[in-house]
Amino acid sequence: MFIYNVTVNISDDVHTEWVNWMKEIHIPEVMKTGCFVDSQMVKVLYVEDEGHTYSMQYKFLAMVDIERYQKEHAPALQADHTKKFKDKYTAFRTLLQVID
Repeated sequence: MFIYNVTVNISDDVHTEWVNWMKEIHIPEVMKTGCFVDSQMVKVLYVEDEGHTYSMQYKFLAMVDIERYQKEHAPALQADHTKKFKDKYTAFRTLLQVID
């Protein structure tokens, strides 16, 4: 099992709108791609940066799944996010492997 982790720091002035958009629109669209088997959104606590920091974690079974997502789906989904919240966030992405 693997996790595609997207960490986002979002500005205070769009925080509530962003959380709602992520929960109601973006995360469901990511899950509709069929590349992931589960997802969760968690708030990162005790971050010294301004704004609010969240981690979206998308679980997938094989590296071919994330490769397909990054090639076929990520560019458009990330563009939608950038268009809606331009200059209001910073983000970084990591791939994690679950150790049983």
